[in-house]
Formats: sequence, C-alpha cells, structure tokens
Amino acid sequence: MRVIVLIALAFTSLPLCHPTLAAEPDDNFKGILPKSDDGRALNLDFETGDLRDWTATGDAFTGQPVKGDLVAARRTDMKSNHQGNYWIGGYEVVNDKGTGTLTSATLKVTQPWASFLFAAGSKDTTRAEIVLADDKSVFFKTAGNEVENLGRVVVDLKKIQGKSIFIRLVDENAGGWGHLNFDDFHFHAAEPKFPNQAVAKVKGPPLPVDDVKFAGLSPEESVKAMTLPPGFTATVFAAEPDVVQPVAMCIDARGRLWIAEALNYPKKAAEGQGKDRIIILEDTNGDGKFDKKTVFIEGLNLVSGLEVGFGGVWVGQAPQMLFIPDKNGDDKPDGPPEVLLDGWAYQDTHETLNSFTWGPDGWLYGCHGVFTHSKVGKPGAPDSERTPINAGVWRYHPTKKIFEAFAHGTSNPWGIDFNDRGQAFITACVIPHLYHMIQGGRYQRQAGPHFNPYTYQDIKTIADHVHWAGTSGPHAGNNRSDAAGGGHAHCGALIYNGGAWPEIYNNTIFMDNIHGNRINNDILKESGSGYIGTHGPDFVKMNDKWSRLIAFRTGPDGSVFAIDWYDKQACHLPKEEVWDRSNGRVYKFSYNGERPNTSLDNSSNFMTLKDPKVLWQHLIHLQSSENDFISRRARLMIQERKLDKMAPDMRRLMQSAGPEESVPQHLRNLWTLHAMGGTDETALLPELKHADPYVRGWAIQLACEDRNPSPALLAEFARLAKEDPSPIVRLYLASAADRLPVEKRWDIVRGLIAHAEDVDDHNLPLMYWYALEPLVGADKAKGLALAAGGKIPLLREFATRRIASK
Repeated sequence: MRVIVLIALAFTSLPLCHPTLAAEPDDNFKGILPKSDDGRALNLDFETGDLRDWTATGDAFTGQPVKGDLVAARRTDMKSNHQGNYWIGGYEVVNDKGTGTLTSATLKVTQPWASFLFAAGSKDTTRAEIVLADDKSVFFKTAGNEVENLGRVVVDLKKIQGKSIFIRLVDENAGGWGHLNFDDFHFHAAEPKFPNQAVAKVKGPPLPVDDVKFAGLSPEESVKAMTLPPGFTATVFAAEPDVVQPVAMCIDARGRLWIAEALNYPKKAAEGQGKDRIIILEDTNGDGKFDKKTVFIEGLNLVSGLEVGFGGVWVGQAPQMLFIPDKNGDDKPDGPPEVLLDGWAYQDTHETLNSFTWGPDGWLYGCHGVFTHSKVGKPGAPDSERTPINAGVWRYHPTKKIFEAFAHGTSNPWGIDFNDRGQAFITACVIPHLYHMIQGGRYQRQAGPHFNPYTYQDIKTIADHVHWAGTSGPHAGNNRSDAAGGGHAHCGALIYNGGAWPEIYNNTIFMDNIHGNRINNDILKESGSGYIGTHGPDFVKMNDKWSRLIAFRTGPDGSVFAIDWYDKQACHLPKEEVWDRSNGRVYKFSYNGERPNTSLDNSSNFMTLKDPKVLWQHLIHLQSSENDFISRRARLMIQERKLDKMAPDMRRLMQSAGPEESVPQHLRNLWTLHAMGGTDETALLPELKHADPYVRGWAIQLACEDRNPSPALLAEFARLAKEDPSPIVRLYLASAADRLPVEKRWDIVRGLIAHAEDVDDHNLPLMYWYALEPLVGADKAKGLALAAGGKIPLLREFATRRIASK
C-alpha cells in the first residue's frame, strides 16, 4: 500500500498517519464522487444534508452532518476547512462525550486514487478506515493531530482497484479530543496534486506510543513510582482529601503553603455560587508534611492566580483581580475582597490571568492566554483607560496601583520566573515552549494579530529544541514524544536558586510537561543580548498518566514544592462532569534528605519588630542568603514595611561593598534600594557606570519605571546607546526608549541603530524597531532618514513599509 498525505511540512509516519491542513486543489483536480451499483452518486460529501448512504451506531454522530464553519465560531485559531455546505463535525453536536461508528454504503474502487478531508485526535481511538468488503480487513486507517482543520488525505488504491470497500469512521474515545471530522471522499483517475504543499510519502513505523507504567495511583504510590536523579527524594507534603483541584500556590514568609483550589473550573458559576477556596497548609513539626490546615476563604469563583503580601492575599478570579486584606495576619479576611482591576475575560477559562509572582522590582507579575481577550482597568474605567491583553505577561504595582502589559505574545503561558540577574522567562504551549521576556517585547503568537499593526516581525523562542517528536505538528506528538521530552504542553516555571541542590541546577528552568507526565529541565546559556535554552535531561518522570503538575515554588529550606492537579484529563474541556473533583497533590522534592525549615522568622520573631533600623538590619542580612526564596521575601517585606527612611543607610552599604561582591548580590541590593524608594537620579547615575552590564541595564529599567527619567539620565542613556560595548545594555536601552515620549527617544535610538554588530542578534533589531516605529509614524521624513542612516538593514525595510502604510 502506498499512502500520500499532503501537509505543510514533510514528515515520516505510518499506516496510521496524521494529516494536517491542506490547501484545496486547483482546476486540475479531478475528483469523482463514487457511485452505487445502480449508478447513483453516493452521499460521501454529505451535500444531501443528512446521513443517507451511511449507517451510524452509538451516539458519536448524533445530529450529523453539520452545516457551515462552526469551528471558527468557537476557536479563533482554527477553521473547519470543509467543502460545500455540510460535513461531519464530531464535536459540534455531542462534543467529546459520544462514541460510535459511521459506516458508508459499499462501493467499488473504480479509480487508482482516493482522497478525503479528515481531522481528529492523535490516538487511533478516533480514526478513519478504508475496509475491504469481502473479508472486513482494514486496508488503510488514519488518526489526526489534534486540530479541527480538515486536512486532505490521499490514498493509493491501485492494489485493490476493482474490489468493493466501505469507509468507516470510528470514535472510541469519550475523553479529550474524543471526536473526529470528515468530509468529501472522492476517487481520482490520477494522483491528485495540491498547490503550495509539500508531498511526503508515508513510510516506516509510526512514532511509538509512550510507555507510562501507571495511572490513578494513591499519593504514596505516586512518589514511589517517580524516577528521580541520584540523591533526590520526593515526599507527599499533602494530598486529597486535604487538597483538591490545586491550580495556584505560593509560600509566605513563615514557610506556609497557600493553595487555590479551583472547584468551579472549567465554568464560571452563577453569582453567589462560587465553590473555589484558598487554603493554608503548614508543617508545624518540621517532618516535611503538613499537619495544620486553615481555610482562608471560600466562595471564590473561577480562581486562577494567588500571591500573598502587603497585608493580604492577591487573587485572580476573572473578570476581577482581588485583594483580600488580612493586615493582622490571623488567617481570616479583615473584610470583603477589594476589586483592584476588572475586565479580565474568560472566553477560554484555562487562559485567564495566572502565575502570580513577585518580581525583583517589587511589581506583581502574571501571565495571560491568547484566546481570552481582556481589557483591564480599574472598576468603572472606560475603554480608553483600559489595557488590552490577550497573550503575554502583565504586571501590577502594589502601592502605586498601576497596571501594565509587560510584554505581548506567545500562546497560553502558565508560568513565569526570574533568574539571579532578574531576567524573566515564561513557558508556553503549542508553539515553542521557552521565551526570555523583555519589557516591551512582542513575541511569536499562537494565533491572532499583534495589537500594533506595524510589528511586522516578532521575537521567537530562545529554545534550540522542542519537547515533542515527529514533524506533523506538536499535537501529533502527544503521548508519542518520550525521547524528546514528553509533548508540547507546559505548565509552571521555576528557575532554581535555592542553595540546596547541586550547582548544575542553578539558574536552570524547570517546567511541567503535561502530556509527558514529567518535569523538563532546560539550561539557560547567555548569548548576545539574551539567552539560548538548551535541552537538559528530564528532571523527574512521574510514570503516572494522571499526573498534571501545575506550579512549582522553592521553599525556605531550598527544596521545591509542586502542586499536581492529578486527573486523567490532560486537555482543557469545557464540560464540568469530566473533571475529577476528588484529587490533588502537593509534592516536595529534596536533595540528600530533609533540611531544616529556615523561614524568614528563623530564631527571632523579627516580623513584630517595631524599630525600623533593627528590622532593616535583619532583612538586609537576609539579602545574602544562598536561598533566593529568603532574599526575595525579605526584600518584599522591606517594601511592605515602607522602610524608606533607611535608604541612605542602604546607599552607604552599597558604596562600601568590596570587589568580592558578586553581581547577583549587587543586584539584590539595588532592587532592595528600589523597594525602599531610594533609586533616584543620584543613586542611579553611578550604577550606569558599574562594570557589569546587568547592573547598568537594571539601572536603566528602574529609572524608566515611571516613564519620566531626568534630563541627566536621558543624556547618559544617549551616551550609553552610542558607546556601551554590551548588547545587554543596548537591549535595556531599547526597552526603555519604547517607554519614553517620542520627543525624548530620538538620540537614544540613533545611537542604538548605529551598531552593525547587532544585525544578527536574537532580540535587538526587533526591539530597535519597536522603539523606532513611533518616530517614523510621527515624522516620516525624519524617521526614514534615521533608519537609513543606521547600520541595521531590517530597520530601513520596516521604515519604508511603515511610511507606505495608511
């Protein structure tokens, strides 16, 4: 048998093939609709609007065929690609719930070739078959690649020409991607050719199905089943029934875990019927397991994000971001939640605001997905005062009450963290999985246009690999990508700097692979202005098909905590009944056994200290902790306690630092000074002359936090743009320029684009364009002259396009 599948990129597969979207043929395409024995054209394109000439069993094909493109109406990233008016759309009537078969009438193979349109899940439990009528043997079968777009499958029938066959559509899956789409079966007198598509001959064995040994294990069985690196242990810190449906977590200064339980997911409940809650889990006796549980609040509705600080709890609950006050720290809300922001959308309830994380600069950061279209602002604000976001990273300042989109793009990021240089990284799904997020950056999108129509090109992944196998698209690699890393879907991000694990893990990034049931580990290597993410060995294999790790946090002892949603469902499904509300796990990953739980409280209850200087001295000492959790929480507490009066002492401490001071330590001190309100012009100008480019870069970013640097700082920025040898500093300058009014950025941009050495940098040409584009828009002649006088050819091209646009 010879099978040809038309796809966008050539791939090697099998008798069980995975079609992708194919353009329809040109006028040379000569399709022949098969006929019955009495010469009547069979209804294999469903244009009669019913299932005549087909026999259905089960309920998978109830209500078929469907009319029109119902896919595009519910998924902006896909379309049906059907022919004519009618087609088999398995999801459109019964969703993924039904199972059954749809079998055509018997027909004779009168031509040597056939083609049909098909889409389905990647497993052979949703498949199309061509079956020989005489002995009922399957001549050909195909599965899909987890996209709704119908793709053209071409089959060589020469070996069975003259024989009778029937077509059988099989749906044996009532879970995620438990449906199939089908349309337009035709014969062809010659091999059909489709324009603008690569043709791949399908040969060789299929990708092997991943061998995952277990499913549905008890909590204690689950840790025994894990494959861990030498020296590491996993323990159950908490599990069902004490924690269920954990969707977000954080750890407070006392080392306690705060967990959001999403019992309403995937639906927003009616007003007043929310079932979500936040719990606190505490290990009071130091044995590595919780022994005290407190329910902080109940009745939340579609909770998705969580952090603690500034005398309360920050909660994402689309369409709102809430602050729940608990100033006295008694683990009871002081009053009703305060709505800080609203306009967070939830068209796709697994792409809402998430991954709340305190940044090194004292802002609260989070992520947002591509298929949820938010307009965020203060309650009651008009659209003109709201910020649109539908993919990317946002941040909110806890005392200034300012919301910003930090960077736009990617897909459905659900995890953000910072390395010891304060660089932000996120993990993503479907598209490549790893991005270095630069303030003002615009990144590859899974779907939809950028808000700025003059973007022209966006920044791509830093990863030099993907975690899925095969060449027929990321979805087709699900459950078949063990050697590559497990699959395309990722959740959670943690950059380890906890001081308790082997040094090889420092500043590397960990993420959960949802379909691969494991924790991936990528190595971050500096390159030019940014990084390259290389493939490290998988850190943990859960060996359990139900494991769905969501988030990670380094704890006070340097171990890592992880929450596990733990469900047989791997993909977002909008049906409430398919989710198991009874499961949830919190694991603790430790190296060389348990270590003492070193919370910020340590030996003295300094959190009750009243003397600002004594408190400051204690917290500053913690800035040198080998565990970044300790230094981050101490810095946050300095910001919370408003220790502004100690800023002169902090400056003197920084000035007295000797040559042995490390760059990460100096950055911690700089961020601490900023938390104290001490990074004015006097403090930042010397930092712009520091020997390390990350220090100079952070001084630039902090100076532009309020978008109003002083004339002296602007003059220094212009000098650095021309003279600084580091691409890292130039990256910060480009980012800063994009935050400045047009009239204040000309000299900075002019200096930046004079660097011919930046032509091939991963970030700089595009970041330069994002800063330059408004200049071209404001003054076409001057802007074009600026671009033409620079040393980056791409900018001349983009400036010309910008001038020619409306």
